[in-house]
Amino acid sequence: MVNINFTPFPNLETERLHLRRLVKEDVNEVFALRSDKEVMKYIPRPQVKTEEDALEHISMIDAKIENNEGINWAITLKDNPKLIGIIGHYRIKPEHFRAEIGYMLLPEYHGKGIIVEAIKETVKYGFEIMKLHSIEAVIDPENLASERALQKSGFVKEAHLKENEYYEGRFLDTVIYSILNTH
Repeated sequence: MVNINFTPFPNLETERLHLRRLVKEDVNEVFALRSDKEVMKYIPRPQVKTEEDALEHISMIDAKIENNEGINWAITLKDNPKLIGIIGHYRIKPEHFRAEIGYMLLPEYHGKGIIVEAIKETVKYGFEIMKLHSIEAVIDPENLASERALQKSGFVKEAHLKENEYYEGRFLDTVIYSILNTH
């Protein structure tokens, strides 16, 4: 049976990172992430325009945790509680023992292996605690950095869907990567 219960909130740790619950005090960093053109380049969602939008985003994340519909962690470095990114399990399908993983990181932390470290811990939680059988990641085929991070984390390419999403007046391709729980 899939175990989808995020109360009490599960904090996670890796060698360099602390993954914790997002709080209202993260509003400036969430705003920085979700209003950054570079960060949002491959994410077909509207950029946040105000601090209010960023607070709403945090509230939405909280509501999903409360309802056991999804879970997001604030990615922080162990020696600094400041949010540098977000990672989580979205679109959980308990009947299929599957969830989708998603993540974003402030540009100044790109290329340091942080996302790979966070993905591995989030996947471990998905398999060991949530009892998922598979985890997928849906990315823009042009997002080569994300693709590399997934490959380094043991994900394999499952599909390339042609123009299957419509966003801001154009059709976009998506690539699905996945990892199976083989234990």
